[in-house]
Parts: sequence; structure tokens; C-alpha cells
Amino acid sequence: MTSGLHGPVVADDGVTFRFWAPACEKVTLLIDQGGTAVPMRRDADGFHHAFVPGAGPGCLYRFRLPDGLEVPDPASRFQPQDVHGPSEVIDAGAYTWRTHWDGLPWDQVVLYELHVGSFTPEGTFLAAIGRLDHLAALGITAIEIMPVADFPGRRNWGYDGVLLYAPDSSYGRPDDLKALIDAAHARGIAVLLDVVYNHFGPDGNYLPVYAPAFFTERHHTPWGAAINYDGEQSGPVRDFIIGNALRWIEEFRLDGLRFDAVHAIIDDSSKHVLDEMAERLRRAADRPLHLLLENEDNDPSRLGRRDGKPTRYTAQWNDDMHHVLHVAATHEKNGYYADYEGNADLLGRALAEGFGYQGQMMPYRGSPRGEPSAHLPPGAFVAFIQNHDQIGNRAFGDRLVTTASPAAMRALAATYLLLPQCPMLFMGEEWGARQPFPFFCDFDGDLADAVRKGRREEFKRFPEFEDPDIRAKIPDPLADDTFATSKLDWSAFDTDTLSHYKALIATRHERIVPLLAGIVHGGRAETVADGAVTVRWATGSGTLALSANLSDVPVAFPASPGALLWREGEAGDLFAPWSVRWTLETA
Repeated sequence: MTSGLHGPVVADDGVTFRFWAPACEKVTLLIDQGGTAVPMRRDADGFHHAFVPGAGPGCLYRFRLPDGLEVPDPASRFQPQDVHGPSEVIDAGAYTWRTHWDGLPWDQVVLYELHVGSFTPEGTFLAAIGRLDHLAALGITAIEIMPVADFPGRRNWGYDGVLLYAPDSSYGRPDDLKALIDAAHARGIAVLLDVVYNHFGPDGNYLPVYAPAFFTERHHTPWGAAINYDGEQSGPVRDFIIGNALRWIEEFRLDGLRFDAVHAIIDDSSKHVLDEMAERLRRAADRPLHLLLENEDNDPSRLGRRDGKPTRYTAQWNDDMHHVLHVAATHEKNGYYADYEGNADLLGRALAEGFGYQGQMMPYRGSPRGEPSAHLPPGAFVAFIQNHDQIGNRAFGDRLVTTASPAAMRALAATYLLLPQCPMLFMGEEWGARQPFPFFCDFDGDLADAVRKGRREEFKRFPEFEDPDIRAKIPDPLADDTFATSKLDWSAFDTDTLSHYKALIATRHERIVPLLAGIVHGGRAETVADGAVTVRWATGSGTLALSANLSDVPVAFPASPGALLWREGEAGDLFAPWSVRWTLETA
């Protein structure tokens, strides 16, 4: 029944169209942009059906509502004329896969986050294939693609998607995305996709018109009324969202998904939609499946293991790790960074146990944050020093390399790339890219004006942006130039930085990865001085030890009796500023 939400079904003799519009008594199917009008049959649950003999892949269609409004299919597989145009029937089985792929174990993953539109000059799925050899040579074993669900306009970060089943046409056709995934697998690179199930974008979402039960005023999110996961008529809603996740895994052969801002997915059902999601995805997968969370609440409850394997979600983006390392390198104190400056224990706790805040009061938040996480293995966390949020949410989208010293950048890389947590690079980081990654989008009219104004107003409370003239210099997210500045300059390699990253990642694969299966819970941290810590993890093959002076002054460290795995800077008995030592201590 609820499969009526999941788009047209192609057969040899025609196509069956299905559309959930419980608020409409009558719906007319329009084929080839209105050339043929077909009345649809409505069932008792609000699903409208029509079979069209002779229809097939490539035909364009819309649904006409009783008031004359023509809308695309919410489960469209492709929108060749953007979110307000007709949907295109796609033969999901037409692509011929060339690579046999059994997946990649999580312990072997080194993630690389990229935005398709900014990753190459062309900004397409097919163009990205041309850069996969670079990633393979670097030692990257998995890419994490920012959301590609169809969004309005020519450019977007991806978090304004409104047609969740359709890869955005600005990047290419659905088979182009499959070709990218296929090519990555051929090089031993897994592919994960960022998905957004906490809200829909502000332009092109017609669901409230014909399916108002898709949303509820009983819960609210930063984007307004919440998606209805737990109220009346929530069954088709849950099926639509879970079906979308299944489509990415089954049809596109993705290796995993990253779920955006799950703290804003509100569900009071007996079984939360995230739990049902994980169960159904893991049942459907015949290979290692990596399900990642972004959760502002530092909630470890969905990261549990059984016999060393995730029962629901694999790992969570570890914002605390980013914040402690960023503050160490920059000494920034604005916004939430104020809660990480001068708190020496947070650094060790984030390195050793995952979450820095584990129930302590967070002044900027105005409430306690998090729960204990030391019982989890380090692999339950994704560590990074840059990502799209932490760069792009800055007023000018400036990267860390433009603020931190070269010594600090080398030390941070030597810390997080060898950490037992799963490391994630942001595109271009490996060669010291200096291109900003500002927020950008492509709206029209009043919405464009509101976004432009809102972007500048959100920085008004920061002291350095109190002056309106300074705020006026913040890049206009609607401007063509803002998007253009985000594109990677592949001719601007810093060869020393690239060599450093390659060597670190090679050391990780050779010396750290074999130890990970034996690390079953968090490590033990000791604060040596402000910004200086030691952390030890029992591995089953000895003790992996990190000694890190992430500060601007020399610090005396106790000697390590273990075999040296990596030394960054001057790391003898007295560690120079920004020095790191990794050792393996055996009995």
C-alpha cells in the first residue's frame, strides 16, 4: 500500500504511476507536459494510481491537482527542468554495473568529504571520476558526498533538497551518479552519501498542498513544522523516508549514509524512525554498511556494538574533537568555541573517549550536553579538523589553514589522522587548499532577499561584525562569485602538505589499522599541561600511546618505552610547541 509513494514502476507494456495525495479527491496525470491527461484512481488511503500503456523511460509527467496546480512527483527519480518542472520516468535497471564490490570494513575507512559542484571545475558526477585516482594515491578509502537530492536552482550546499529520490540535474543524470560510484568501487573506494530527513527546503516542496499530514505542528524544528514521524497518517511518511534510504543503498549501491542533524528528527513513537531505519537498512545490505549520525546532543545510545559490530549506527561525527583541536590552534573564543577555550580536560576526553562534553554544563548552549561515551570503541566516532559546516558556517568560509600556523596544521594532522577514531578530510585539505567554502544557494525573489539578509544578520551578535559596513562584506550567498570561489583549484598544490598527508595516511593503514579491532573501548587520558596530553589505548597487541603538545610553549613529557610509530616536531623528553609522538608499547 505505502509503496505508492515511491515513484513510477516501469514494465514492458507501460508504466504504473502512483501518487499519495490524501487531501485530494481527484488527481489527473499529465504525460509529456500535458499532451495526455489520464484520470487517476483513488483508494481509501489517499493513494492515486494510473497505468499508462506504451509509456516508458524518458517520458515526462506531472500531477494536476483539483485546483489546477501541476506538481512533480515527490518520488521523482529525475528532474531535468529543476524542482518546479516535470518529472522524468527512469529505468532504474538500465545501468550496467562494471565492478564487483564486496564493500569495505569500517576499520579500513579514511573518509574524504566532498561537494560535487565544487570538487571539480565542471562540478558534475562524471568530472569527479577524473579525480578518484588522486584520492586512491592519497590513501583515501571512502568518499562522503554532500547531499545531492534535487534542490532549487543551479547550486546549493544540498541541505535545501525537496525531491529526495532525484539526484540534482546540475550534477548529471542518475546513471552518472552510478558511474561515479562504480568507478570509485573499481579503485577500492567506498561511497557514502549525506541525506537530510529533518526538513525539506523552502522552495519546491509541494507536499503540504496535497499531503498536509506529511508535517505536524505538534513538533517544531529550526525550519518550522516537523516531519510527521509519529502522528496520524505517519505510516506513509515513515515509509517514504525509509524507502528513500533503501533506494540509495539498493539501487545506487552506496556503502552508507550520513544522517544530517538527527537531533531535529522528532519521533515519540514506540520505535523511533531512526531505529526502524537502521534495522531495515542492515537487513537489506549484503555488504558492510556504514551509517553515520550528526547529533548535536552527544547521544551515544545508537552507537552500541554487539560482538564488535554496530547494532544500529556505525559512528557519529565528533564535533567536540573538531572544537578542541580548532581552539588549540587558533585560540578563538567566539560562539561555542568559548566553551572549549581553557578547558584542558576536554582535549584529553575527546581524544580518548569520543565526546568531550558528557553531561557537563555547556554555557553557550545553556544546558548540560551529552552522556558518557568511554564504553564505546574509538571507531564509533568520526574525527576531523575541517568539514563543510565548520568552514562554511564562518562568515567568509575561510579554511583553518588561513588562520593556524603551519606547525599547528602539521601537528593537528598527525594527531587526528592516526587517532583510532575514523578520520575525515575535507576536500582540498590534503594539499593545503586555501579556497574558501562559503555558504551558497540559488533562490529567487523574496526568498533570495530573506536568505541574503539572514546570512548577514546571524553574525550581528559577534563583536567583529557589529559594524554594518563590515557585515556588508560577508559574501552574498546568492552571488555567482560566491559559488565560484568555492571551487577547488587543482593547480595550487602545496607539495609538502600533500606529502605529509600521504605519509600519515600510509602510516595509519600500515601501523594503526591492524590495532583497531583490539580496541574495544575508550582510552585513558592524562593532562600534562594546558594543551598537552597523553592518551593510551589497550589494543590486545600492546598499548597505543599518543603524546601531544598542541600548544605554543615547550612541555616536558614522560618518556615512552614503546616503538616509535610517528614523530612530528621536536618530541624528545621536552616537547617543542606543536609536537606529537605516537608509540606502541608492548609487554
